[in-house]
Amino acid sequence: MVEFALIVGSIGVSLLLLAFFLNLFKILMQDYKIYVIMNILGAGLACYASILIGFIPFVILEGTWAIVAVIGLIKLYNK
Repeated sequence: MVEFALIVGSIGVSLLLLAFFLNLFKILMQDYKIYVIMNILGAGLACYASILIGFIPFVILEGTWAIVAVIGLIKLYNK
């Protein structure tokens, strides 16, 4: 199970970092839907991996990140 959690967590963190770097270099802006979706997926996967390994601080961190990103996506769609 640890290897699966490592793969899932690595994919999630990679998505988060990719979104961050693309935003930093002004390729993706924060108000782009794909940027927000990358954050939702990345944080969701990282949260799930944290659940699998039982590391509650990151469950809280990544879960909150995913929820906030979902709220941001809803706001984008309501514009």
